[in-house]
Amino acid sequence: MGQGSFIFGVHVHPGARESRVGGTYDGRLVVRVRARAADGAANEEVLCTVAAALGLTRRDVDFVRVGRSRDKLIVVEDTEDVRTRHRALERATPTDRRAGR
Repeated sequence: MGQGSFIFGVHVHPGARESRVGGTYDGRLVVRVRARAADGAANEEVLCTVAAALGLTRRDVDFVRVGRSRDKLIVVEDTEDVRTRHRALERATPTDRRAGR
């Protein structure tokens, strides 16, 4: 993705009961996925789950930086609709304990 990209941080919780996006942790969007952190399964599910939550296809979502950490950077095409959905997902569940919410 080139110009017009929207990059945001996510905090991943692998092995969750259900895959979903909502709330923030330490300023990052929280992504819970059912897959365990093994063989890249959780990373792939993160991309699919974020894509669905933002109303995008999987191919429209990618990692800027990925590794073994739970904190990752994601890039998508920057549109007003994506930013609106992202803001709504941040407010979905008050989980940001570090920010005092």
